[in-house]
Amino acid sequence: QAQLVESGGGLVQAGGSLRLSCAASGRTFRGYSMGWFRQAPGKEREFVAAIVWNGRYKYYTDSVKGRFTISRDNVKNTGSLQMNSLKPEDTAVYYCAADLDTCSDYGCSKKGDYWGQGTQVTVSS
Repeated sequence: QAQLVESGGGLVQAGGSLRLSCAASGRTFRGYSMGWFRQAPGKEREFVAAIVWNGRYKYYTDSVKGRFTISRDNVKNTGSLQMNSLKPEDTAVYYCAADLDTCSDYGCSKKGDYWGQGTQVTVSS
């Protein structure tokens, strides 16, 4: 069965860095767009970043541009989100997703058919 599993979350001080990973199994996700979303307490889930199936194009919401970098490795069937210069407002549960159709800096046209369980990121001030 197809699965996505996030890892790499944790507690970090403001200004620090974390690298989140998304491991896919059960099928290849090479032909699918992949992305990251986050949900903070009391807030709606929001788009963070996305990457097209071949890694050629990347998209980021304005609040993370210049700080976060999305990548993927289609040989290993994994995705990553490198997060630098973290801020307390980055605190949230982060989810990876796949099969998002077309994406832009404002989000994606499809919710995504595959989602991970989420990993907690907490940034202290």
